[in-house]
Amino acid sequence: MKTITNELEYKAIMSRIDELVEIVDDDTPKTTKEYVELDILTDLVVAYEKEHYKIEKPSLTDVIKLRMYEMRISQKKLSEIIGVSPSRVSEYLSGKGEPTLNIARQISKKLNIDADIVLGV
Repeated sequence: MKTITNELEYKAIMSRIDELVEIVDDDTPKTTKEYVELDILTDLVVAYEKEHYKIEKPSLTDVIKLRMYEMRISQKKLSEIIGVSPSRVSEYLSGKGEPTLNIARQISKKLNIDADIVLGV
């Protein structure tokens, strides 16, 4: 099976997928040519996007900032929640410092952040 080799092919295939999505629905038999074509094209697009539009894991700093925003808490409040000084939180948020394993656990538990992200796994 051919792979998508450039952005022009990618855009053309995406356009065709848009057309097929209007035709194919949950009731379309899997043996129709439109269904099969859509299935093949989406597989090609997924492979191309994995290579050319990689989504990197977010940094701990970015995740903490997002969680602070979602929880509507300040750096001072975060320091109280995880049991460190406000200056230590500032170091974490600026990337100048890394939390200890104990503090990483607190961040994971109290901010509900996946341990893999907190530990950089």
